[in-house]
Amino acid sequence: MGHNGYANRYKIECDGLTILDLNAPGYTMLHWLIILLENREFDTSAPLAAEAKEYLMNTFHLDYKSADIIIGYRADDSYFSFASDFINGAISYRQLCNAMRLGKLGQQFVLKSKAAFEQLEFLGYETADSKEWYKKKAFRDQTARRQYFDVERNRRQRGDLYITTILDEEMKPNDPRLR
Repeated sequence: MGHNGYANRYKIECDGLTILDLNAPGYTMLHWLIILLENREFDTSAPLAAEAKEYLMNTFHLDYKSADIIIGYRADDSYFSFASDFINGAISYRQLCNAMRLGKLGQQFVLKSKAAFEQLEFLGYETADSKEWYKKKAFRDQTARRQYFDVERNRRQRGDLYITTILDEEMKPNDPRLR
């Protein structure tokens, strides 16, 4: 805080690029979670979290490394804490999916290949005044966390699907309960 930032504007031509859109039909929130598990450090010291990570990695793994672009939920600290609670059995799959929509934290569009970057065109930038935008960012993040703890984390519903059920039933990506 205290330093201004910049909001860049870009345009990209996606023709000829391989795009993995994790919001498209056929993917579940667990596909996004796998990419997070492979690329962020999770505390999996608890037996449930370690078993969950291993099962999900083996069952929901997808070849995201060959994609030029990945579209999906952001992997910031708020989303990361929601995912961690799910892996550790503290929240259900429904609660995880709902938490990902709290606070309008948004999605990310990740360019992964040289070909994708070569298609990117810089259109300009605007100065982001820290006095205005840092407060907005912090408020958005705090709102999502507050909604999560006040509403979603403590709202179990009968029939909720927890990681233990996914493990016990050896659920697969095509299970309709994961849609």
